[in-house]
Amino acid sequence: MKLVFERSRSGRGTAYLPALDVPEVLPDSPERGKPLRLPELPEIEVDRHYTELAREAYGVNDGFYPLGSCTMKYNPAIDEVVASLTGFKDIHPQQPGETVQGSLELIHETEHALCEITGVDSFSLQPAAGAHGEFTGMLLIKAYHTSRGDTKRTKIIVPDSAHGTNPASAAMAGFEVVSIASDEHGCVDLDALRAAVGEDTAGLMLTNPNTVGLFDPHILDITKIVHDAGGLCYYDGANLNAIMGIARPGDMGFDVVHLNLHKTFATPHGGGGPGSGPSGCKAFLAPFLPGTRTEESPEGTFTEVRGAESVGDVRSQRGNFLVVVKAYAYILSLGREGVAHTAESAVLDANYMMAKLKDYYPMAYDTICMHEFVMTLEKMKHEIGVSALDVAKALLDEGIHPPTMYFPLIVHEALMVEPTESETKETLDAAVDVLIRIHDEAYRDPEKMHRMPYHTPVRRLDEVKAARTPVIRYNFGEG
Repeated sequence: MKLVFERSRSGRGTAYLPALDVPEVLPDSPERGKPLRLPELPEIEVDRHYTELAREAYGVNDGFYPLGSCTMKYNPAIDEVVASLTGFKDIHPQQPGETVQGSLELIHETEHALCEITGVDSFSLQPAAGAHGEFTGMLLIKAYHTSRGDTKRTKIIVPDSAHGTNPASAAMAGFEVVSIASDEHGCVDLDALRAAVGEDTAGLMLTNPNTVGLFDPHILDITKIVHDAGGLCYYDGANLNAIMGIARPGDMGFDVVHLNLHKTFATPHGGGGPGSGPSGCKAFLAPFLPGTRTEESPEGTFTEVRGAESVGDVRSQRGNFLVVVKAYAYILSLGREGVAHTAESAVLDANYMMAKLKDYYPMAYDTICMHEFVMTLEKMKHEIGVSALDVAKALLDEGIHPPTMYFPLIVHEALMVEPTESETKETLDAAVDVLIRIHDEAYRDPEKMHRMPYHTPVRRLDEVKAARTPVIRYNFGEG
């Protein structure tokens, strides 16, 4: 399709915008040396451009989207309607609390609901995304040890199956990262963990279910080992979809937790935003939480109170508030039973697909999974030279968004599949049939697989070049 600049013609435009009703204020010496070159199009061409652009995008409304670990989940339209209410969308982030009592009540109730779901005692809704929530959790752990004068605790233990942002978040908070290997079952190696902890251990970062889609059966032993060494346990909530309403991180021994409201609780997160990654903690860490907590008076009014030893603000006062509104509406619409049913459905769908595919694609860990499973195409790559990337490209021709490729790093030629809780049995069966057909085609004609996709708007791209030398500026014919 043409870029909007290629559609542009000098002098084109429309007159539907109202006249400017405020003074036009421009600097005496513009910073820009020449006029800004904005596209000039009539209204109908603007509409057609964005309609055509929308057709090029692929989302859950278009078809099966089994991207592993952080897949977009169900996003009911009612949540968008609620977040569009004037009383929510038109308030100012810095309005005094007495003028936004309804919003503070919603924040208060959301914090309470998230505490119930995760088994911790307090939440901050300030963090803007998952990695931001991780970083905030690391700040809490650091503030706790510092407040006790225990400054020798400088190391955070991170399993090798962790999300890539975990070690980055720990490093940003000033910790040294200690990576420990997984055992042959894809879970934490307890002997390696025991060898890693010590007087310098500040904490452990862990996802459970982990990144290969398995619930660690030794989770209570893991958190006890860290606690006995004087460290704290941090829970990455990226995979909460598999256990919410059924098992709680706080009950597993975790002291700090972050959640992705934009993944687990309904807000669309395409294109990198908007997000919300609340950080929660046990009561002894609550004084360190960023921002303010809402408190309800006996009269039913709500105030915002800052912890005595708060690490400070990590974002604007009330975070990405409209994402919180959507999450609260989603939780209310599901109810206690619906939250658990969502997790059960996600786990059922993943195990159903895995059972149907295991005779064709070897599973990295051939055991009951949670909400996602990881296939390894290492055998196929060795036998016929067809890689995980080739299979992913073949899926594009079938109208299916590929699973996550080459992650987690501990699985060679990995394809991580997360069907999500939203799909019907018919959709799962159709996806299984496609993957089996691709498998058979790969062994019949491996060379054909290297040329896929055939029927997409563009064929296979040079992804390394695209990542290293992206073209992000239109040159207006300047060469």
